[in-house]
Amino acid sequence: GQTNVDPKGYLTSLSNTALTSNADVGDINKARLLLKSVRDTNPKHGPGWIASARVEEAAGKIMQARKIIQEGCEVCPTNEDVWLEAARLHPPEVGKRILATAVRKNPNSVKIFLRAADLETNDKAKKAVLRKAIEVNPTSVTLWKAAIELEEAEDARILLSVAVEKVPHSVEMWLALARLETYENARKVLNQARRALPGERAVWIAAAKLEESQNHDYMVDKIIEKAVKSLLKRDAVVSRDQWLQEAEAAEHAEAPQTASALARHTVGLGVDPEDRQRTWADDARGALARNAVATARAILGNALAAFPHKKSLWHQAVELERKRGSAASLDEVLAAACERLPRAEVFWLLRAKERWLANEVDKAREILTEAFAANPDSESVWLAAAKLEWETGEAERARVLLQRARERASTDRVYMKSALLERENKCFKEALALIEEGIKNYPEFPKLYMMGGQIHSEDLEKNKTSLDRARKFYERGIQKCPTCVTLWILASRLEEKASAYVATSTAKAGVTKARSLLELARLKNARNPQLWVEAIRLERRAGHDKLAITLMARALQECPSSGLLLAENITTSPRVEQKSKSADAIKKCPDDPLVIAAVASLFASERKNEKARKWFDRAVVLDSDLGDSWAKYYAFELGVGSKEQQSKVKERCIAAEPSHGELWCSIVKEMANRRKSVGDNLELVAQHILQQKQGTILN
Repeated sequence: GQTNVDPKGYLTSLSNTALTSNADVGDINKARLLLKSVRDTNPKHGPGWIASARVEEAAGKIMQARKIIQEGCEVCPTNEDVWLEAARLHPPEVGKRILATAVRKNPNSVKIFLRAADLETNDKAKKAVLRKAIEVNPTSVTLWKAAIELEEAEDARILLSVAVEKVPHSVEMWLALARLETYENARKVLNQARRALPGERAVWIAAAKLEESQNHDYMVDKIIEKAVKSLLKRDAVVSRDQWLQEAEAAEHAEAPQTASALARHTVGLGVDPEDRQRTWADDARGALARNAVATARAILGNALAAFPHKKSLWHQAVELERKRGSAASLDEVLAAACERLPRAEVFWLLRAKERWLANEVDKAREILTEAFAANPDSESVWLAAAKLEWETGEAERARVLLQRARERASTDRVYMKSALLERENKCFKEALALIEEGIKNYPEFPKLYMMGGQIHSEDLEKNKTSLDRARKFYERGIQKCPTCVTLWILASRLEEKASAYVATSTAKAGVTKARSLLELARLKNARNPQLWVEAIRLERRAGHDKLAITLMARALQECPSSGLLLAENITTSPRVEQKSKSADAIKKCPDDPLVIAAVASLFASERKNEKARKWFDRAVVLDSDLGDSWAKYYAFELGVGSKEQQSKVKERCIAAEPSHGELWCSIVKEMANRRKSVGDNLELVAQHILQQKQGTILN
């Protein structure tokens, strides 16, 4: 009768069977009976014979297994799996004879021929078996591939030339033959392949790559254009995404011209007109993320050809060239952007800056001259031109340019830069005259009052006259700009240091005046963390630690989620409280770079260097423009890191070009440091941090 045993499924369960007990023996006997029933019921069912043989093999009765499988071969002479099992159960020499019989019974069985070749121990015999197999099965791609793999290059080429005649539908064969041929012959082979497989894109792409290998770039574009048209005409189903994947694959195979051509000719397929800009911008970003620079560049080139006046696309193209292109390719893109968008001053300025950084000062001047023609009233262009002359030591040229700027494109920043130039050249009288003129025209621009106060308090002789004039500047500034926190802070610091200007004034009186100013500032600017921190630091500098603690408590009540205050609280708290203050700060501001940097400094002080490094890294990632975080990170690496780790942090900082941060700005904006590079300034600020740390330890 029929049985419910599934012989195929049963084979799997026998793979790791081993007899370990009487129960196992009982199971084997049951299996024998079941499988005998299967063989008797359906003797032509090959899996039943294989399962029976494996039961005997698992029971350790190899001779019985061989006997059963031989009987299976006689009963099922056309079942290739039974013959293969028989070969497996016998020694190799016997297995060869079994397979020789098998191929006579099953001349079209590729599996049997491949197994017979595997049993041969030398390549000559293997080749003989496979050649015989190919004679009988000339259309088997698998057999051709196995035979070709055994041959040397020249013999493989001969075999492949026969193979493509016998199996013209195999793309792999055509492409393999083309790779082994000379350029001229490879062209002929690929042309034949195109005729045999008119709907196969891989052949067209291979032809383009072949031309690229010979530097025939004009042919690459022609082939890809023809390929896309030909496949569309034949209704070959190749989606836009598949084409772009082929472009990226070509680029990774070191065929950037082919990749570019593929992207150019296919990126627009099936995209709605209204979605083109967004889709292409996303495509370029995706390709760049997968390291396909040439593909991304081609996509953006196509997008810019369709949307030549889209500023965002030009920005994307410039960013690509800055990060992944050469100086020449960046200049080319910037030149094109300036041509298409002459009123977009940012591209002129970027181009001039790149030329200046490459020490091509005259070229930078030319670019800015063109920028003037397109943007005669642009503050940024005038200031960039003045900066170029200023930085290259041409102070007089810079002065003339700034004078013209004040006449033709007057702004508050133009006056500020004009005064700064005079201050840097120690022409304080001229600087103050420009500041007064600027204040007259722009009375609500706080930086002019700041600079006037700083010239009197820092640059001129320290006496009562300088003190009074500096005060006057800050008072005027505060009246006109009561919400400018920096002016209040500068005024309070001036009062704190008043005793350095006037012999009769005491430090205590200076602190009292400074405190009053800061209290008035907080009344006019409620909930301002900077003013609270300044007040707290004033008391600490004056030695009033208890008052500082009280102020901190009030400040945190008024500004509970201020990263600046929380970071200050961590730094100034007693050692035993710092851990709990850190946990509280992280809970309130988990992504504030000031808090993260303060916690990193705490780990560093506890010599938990790996944790500190991880937290410093997080701080600079959260806000790469914050110079204080970079300086603390670099100071930490100078103390405990290797030369490699130090240079890595320095390189990242230089690339980020930070411009903010309380300590960073206070040092970088000193007149002596204005011309220094980002790397030099990083060294200065880091050394300042290390000296402060050393002073704290000594105290």
